[in-house]
Amino acid sequence: MPAIETLRPRPEVLDFLLSRRSRPARTLRSPAPDRATLETILTAAARSPDHGKLEPWRFVVVTSGALPRLAARAEARARDLSLPDEKVEKLRAMFADAPALIAVLAAPQPSDKIPEVEQILSVGAASLGLVNAAHAAGFGANWLTGALAADEPFLQEALGAEPGQWAAAFVVVGTESAVPPERPRPDLHRVARWIEA
Repeated sequence: MPAIETLRPRPEVLDFLLSRRSRPARTLRSPAPDRATLETILTAAARSPDHGKLEPWRFVVVTSGALPRLAARAEARARDLSLPDEKVEKLRAMFADAPALIAVLAAPQPSDKIPEVEQILSVGAASLGLVNAAHAAGFGANWLTGALAADEPFLQEALGAEPGQWAAAFVVVGTESAVPPERPRPDLHRVARWIEA
């Protein structure tokens, strides 16, 4: 029987989490992580809480060779949907300018015990785990969505999504080219309360 690993304080991990910031996608450049590094990042993301071991998420990794084709599909689909020109360009650029992009598809599974909402929360946890694992591997990452995240024709044609699946995240991953701007953080006293008796 394998030994149980005892939890111990890891201040360096806590410091990493306390200082975590997404990197703006427009500042991410090549090189993207190689396949082995991406597999490690995905392995870490897949260790997210998953009640019932249903694996209600799927990862679709899109690398530089396929991104121009997906950018063209995104642009065409956005025009089919009559989106304003600025949104069309933003969706096109999300794919065209990414060093690598990982779509996290929500793939809830039929279950009498695990409600769909709980499975969707697991998808969100996997998405955050992916961003944090990319940062821990030394790459910038940014979690995006947009008008095509729930568009079944685009997701099925471009990413091979199955019916009923939707993109919880399009995570852009690459090498950061600029220091990310700091942003205001939540006031803990406003968002947390204590019940002590």
